[in-house]
Amino acid sequence: MGGMKLQQALDEFKTIYLPARNYAPRTRKEYANDLGELVTFLKQTGIVRIRDIALNHLERYLAHLDQKGYAGATRKRKTVAIRTFFSFLAQEGYVTNDVSRRLITPYSEYKLPRVLTRVEYQRLIDACAGNPRDNAIVILLLQTGIRLSELVHLTLADVELPDGDISNQDFGQLRILGGGGRKDRIVPLNSKACQALRDYLKTKPAGQFHSLFHNRDGSVFGPRGIQKMLYRYFIQTGINGASVHSLRHTFGTHHAAKGTSIKIIQEVMGHRDVRNTEIYLSLAKELHRRDLEDNAL
Repeated sequence: MGGMKLQQALDEFKTIYLPARNYAPRTRKEYANDLGELVTFLKQTGIVRIRDIALNHLERYLAHLDQKGYAGATRKRKTVAIRTFFSFLAQEGYVTNDVSRRLITPYSEYKLPRVLTRVEYQRLIDACAGNPRDNAIVILLLQTGIRLSELVHLTLADVELPDGDISNQDFGQLRILGGGGRKDRIVPLNSKACQALRDYLKTKPAGQFHSLFHNRDGSVFGPRGIQKMLYRYFIQTGINGASVHSLRHTFGTHHAAKGTSIKIIQEVMGHRDVRNTEIYLSLAKELHRRDLEDNAL
């Protein structure tokens, strides 16, 4: 079996192994891209069959990535993909010696997530206030911490708003459908999110579109469109180094800073592991230190 060609092995990995593990679409794409680059590199060095791959070939590949300037986190992810691929090959009996086990995982530089200050996110809100759709998107991201991928898949049926006039005591809810192994969850909508959504829905033609957010031609307002829209506002308001995901980090950090239970933050944000949520406790401390410095007497 070791005589199997690299591309054939990769094709089996993509069509059999990945679907069987129920990986999210983005994860599958990253694995396919990462391993495709490995196969291309090996072919260029004369390696076309899996039995010919040695540890030094994989080490040279990682060194090649380092020379090209790939960050440690990216090289670490690619190493994980290689190990997963070789685990599949060993499991299927295509190789008898898993040389990837001896690979040294590259150091992953740690970079603190970008969090908007209160002044920054207020400037952002003010900048998009004149556009009901953009305002609803920004408010929803800031007030719920949902992912961009979750936002673009929202439909009208996923939104439940309180009847009548909205007050500080009124709450709505948002249904987030799980995907890629995630569970469905219900996210509460505070009065600010409810009001922004209600204002936007008043401008939306009744019964014409299924998706919650869409373009003028009725097509779904996709991830790229939302990213471009937000980047325009970031530039307009002088907010540097931020992305759509920064609004999710802003939600988690500011709630942690205000004392919201870490368990509640975890549930609302849809983290399966609470350790992913606990980073916001550290970010909240940094936020407090920054506030003390900015407001020094």
